[in-house]
Amino acid sequence: MLRLFHKPSGLVLLFLLSCAMWSCGHREAQEQSETTAEIFPDYDGVTVPNNIAPLNFEVRKAQRVVAHFAVDGQAVMRVSGKRYIDIPLKKWANLLQQAQGKKVEVTVETWDDGHPKGVRHRSFVFYVDTTAIDACAAYRLIPPGYIEWNHMGLFQRDLTSFRETPIITNETNGKGCLNCHSFCQYDADRFMFHARGKAGGTVIAHDGVLEKVALAQMPPHKEGTYPYWHPSGRFIAFSSNQTRQAFYDQCQDKVEVYDNESDLIVYNVVRKRVLTDERFTDSLSWETFPCFSPDGKWLYFCTASRCEMPIGTESLKYSLVRVPFDETTGKLGTEVDTIYSSSTQGGSVSLPRVSPDGKWLLLTHSSCATFHIQHRDADLLLIDLSTGNAVAADKWNSAEADSYHSWSSNGKWVIFASRRLDGRFTRLFIASFADGKLGKPFLLPQKNPNSNALLLYSYNVPELIHARVKISQDTMAKLFKQ
Repeated sequence: MLRLFHKPSGLVLLFLLSCAMWSCGHREAQEQSETTAEIFPDYDGVTVPNNIAPLNFEVRKAQRVVAHFAVDGQAVMRVSGKRYIDIPLKKWANLLQQAQGKKVEVTVETWDDGHPKGVRHRSFVFYVDTTAIDACAAYRLIPPGYIEWNHMGLFQRDLTSFRETPIITNETNGKGCLNCHSFCQYDADRFMFHARGKAGGTVIAHDGVLEKVALAQMPPHKEGTYPYWHPSGRFIAFSSNQTRQAFYDQCQDKVEVYDNESDLIVYNVVRKRVLTDERFTDSLSWETFPCFSPDGKWLYFCTASRCEMPIGTESLKYSLVRVPFDETTGKLGTEVDTIYSSSTQGGSVSLPRVSPDGKWLLLTHSSCATFHIQHRDADLLLIDLSTGNAVAADKWNSAEADSYHSWSSNGKWVIFASRRLDGRFTRLFIASFADGKLGKPFLLPQKNPNSNALLLYSYNVPELIHARVKISQDTMAKLFKQ
């Protein structure tokens, strides 16, 4: 005789009781709260690209978290976890598809020792834009440079997922410094970076060729430091800096990175020679952080009068200027326009970046000097190039250093480095931009949200690119074998 029912074992009974208690994972919270849950990262009110990775978040004191996502009042998905939610990629992609141009309402339920019956919190919302962000971000991961600089690497992160892979680490070049990477027109096949130390040089990938260039061995025998590609891919502008660092014993800033000298040079990638202009290689002024306009007709850079360093740090103020650039010859024009004057507008500026439509310019602004990632008062500053008006990017700024930044290829997004989480390590934030309107920044999503706090490395020089760099580390490592 077939028995359809039998007495459950102790293990099965425990499972049935657990299902009864949690309705097999669907138990509803019994209490109501008029406040939103304290989630990390903060995604309340942000606007996100329609291809961004899942916005996983945690509620740090919770023992169980349930998040309900709705679009137009219709439930789309429900995700639960012990302390944080880990949203499946397929479910998230479906949500983004449904929510383009709309808001997503998120209702969070939490359980903890103080609320064993659960609390249903007031909903928060985020908005899904109709535009995408570039598929990847490239950046350097580095520990504090004054402690352990010889463990670092250039990495790339798929912004549509959580996949992070190395472009190159300094295991490949004998623990030498890797820095100042740059991409031409967001192209993962045209990029460069510096490799310092033994067998070092400037590594350039272009037109299917990977080569190591010794800029200092070419006249006028100057090293390249901070780079920027011309949109044609034929030129790279560099500042050539003699960089040092000093330490404060009583100051809100711990380290001052400064130059004893800096000039402007242009490298012709095709003809393999360095071009200079004597106006920008003399000892009277310092030039740094060059940047081409998207149409390639202008070269922007920061400049300041020479002073004795490091004692002159507080009096060192950089202005922003631009000069015409002739793509046929690689020469700079005679006209010099001042875009931001430190003497009349105050402070010191660095890292100019022009939006892809050529209408806006984003800078980092601080009270003095040039290496603003080390300055707590560093903020982002926008300039409307049609009027010349400078506007503080208050919605993007924080009480800690907000520094390196880059535009997305469609000009709708900005990614930037900020120390706002703890004042020590830079993390990456993304914000929307639409005709001068700034969206609330959000922290780069991670599979485990707590990894943002646990990582003891800083994100440095975030650059957006269309796709992943496909050149292997092994291929690049061959350049450093003597």
